[in-house]
Amino acid sequence: MQYKRSLSNMKHLSISAILLAGLMGVSVESFAGNKDRTGQAGATELLINPWAQSTGVFGMNTAYVTGVEAMKNNIAGLAESGKLDIGLSHGVYLTGSNITINDAAISAKLGNVGVVGLNVMSMGFGDITITDYNNPEGTGGTYHPQFLNVELGFAKEFSNSIRAGAAATYVSEQVGSISATGACFEAGVQYITGKDDNFHFGITLRNLGTNMRFSGNGFSINGENPQAAPTFSATTTYPSDLFPMPTYLNLGLSYDFYLDQEHRSTDTSSAKHKLTVMGDFQSNSFNNDNLGLGLEYWFMNMVGLRAAYRYENGIGNSATSTTLYTGLAAGVTLQTKLGSSGPMLSVDYSYRPTQRPANGVHMFSLRFSHR
Repeated sequence: MQYKRSLSNMKHLSISAILLAGLMGVSVESFAGNKDRTGQAGATELLINPWAQSTGVFGMNTAYVTGVEAMKNNIAGLAESGKLDIGLSHGVYLTGSNITINDAAISAKLGNVGVVGLNVMSMGFGDITITDYNNPEGTGGTYHPQFLNVELGFAKEFSNSIRAGAAATYVSEQVGSISATGACFEAGVQYITGKDDNFHFGITLRNLGTNMRFSGNGFSINGENPQAAPTFSATTTYPSDLFPMPTYLNLGLSYDFYLDQEHRSTDTSSAKHKLTVMGDFQSNSFNNDNLGLGLEYWFMNMVGLRAAYRYENGIGNSATSTTLYTGLAAGVTLQTKLGSSGPMLSVDYSYRPTQRPANGVHMFSLRFSHR
């Protein structure tokens, strides 16, 4: 019996090693290191996580994130979903800028096959005044930029220790009469070990995709050709340049401390007090890399409190910082089971302070999970 168990563990470790090697192999090409291109990527809304539970720790829960919000963090965590999970999220991005984020997601378990999920995120920017060369103060009209991401993902739990997943995202950006579309892909792995399954490791490679280019009537100009006789009008189109996706590689570790003994020899969810310590490193292909630490505390699996700090080169100095964030994040979760056999209802909130003139980022999420 012990021999069979050892063979099973070796098999699971082999699967994990293969998946991790695959991700690291792809990342070598993606992050071969041209930091001179910092700030040149487009579709940067792909870097935005719309879920309040994750953003309460700046997404540092890569190693143990589960459910529908894993689709915007580490797709491997989607494997640890209920029979049916539904999530809704709303964000006030850079308070005072009129930028909003709305997200909806659903996942379903396909028996032993795995879990499939769909995530739709949109961004609104309010009414922006139309200006041109002759009317720098505005023409009297407005336009409404629209950003839309649609993600389809799949994840599977290979054993009690290994989860893996992959996803594809359709990206659409429209600004007035010009637009751009593209597609990107991601993959992730989570590994769980320890006496109480309390040590977690996660790795994910996200936003590896096609180049995008804006096109449309907005790049066309009507004018007269003065060299022609008689003079006639002509339409000239100025093409835009291609821009790449904001690819990044994320590595996360976490360790759970059960601060009471009631959970021993039983399901760890019965613990009254649970404290999770996490560390995270993110290598960005077009931004500064960042490194962070976070804490998350749960009481009776009903109330969750979390906070984190994320550091990157130049942060805190308005002259050198490439981010509006101060590096701090905090959040809270309240959740309860609806009836003896009903779904788990979770309400999440997070806040990340920013430098002036922005006034922080607020995220609100509502999640239902039916086990």
